[in-house]
Amino acid sequence: MDSGTGDIFLWYTRIKNLFLKEGVMIRKKILSPGRVRSIDKSFCFIPHRFLTGGFLQSLTRHELALYVFLVLASDKYGLSFYSDRSICSILGLEEEDYLFARSSLIHKDLITYDGTLFQVLSLPETAHKASGRAAG
Repeated sequence: MDSGTGDIFLWYTRIKNLFLKEGVMIRKKILSPGRVRSIDKSFCFIPHRFLTGGFLQSLTRHELALYVFLVLASDKYGLSFYSDRSICSILGLEEEDYLFARSSLIHKDLITYDGTLFQVLSLPETAHKASGRAAG
């Protein structure tokens, strides 16, 4: 292999190993080896599709706060049972804003609620458009 071909192959290999996102090349590496997350017995997750599928962008700040709270509070089945008053206190939400966010998350098919228990649901096929209320 001549030097020109070798240089192209080396360049191609480097590019292939880079992560491309929005035209910016990013080489992934552990930034803090002593602080790598691990899965303990208590663990929650938000699927990557929440970001890439438009779900994050479809939520108001109050809806997002409530959704993340419920994900953090839920068990492996997505179930949690915090009271309305506790959630409002923890998140610093007024009751009206909380009730609107809860209703919106139910409408967007992200959670269900039976009056006592919440369940964070698997993501629906597509994200709903942002709600009409801009404040929260």
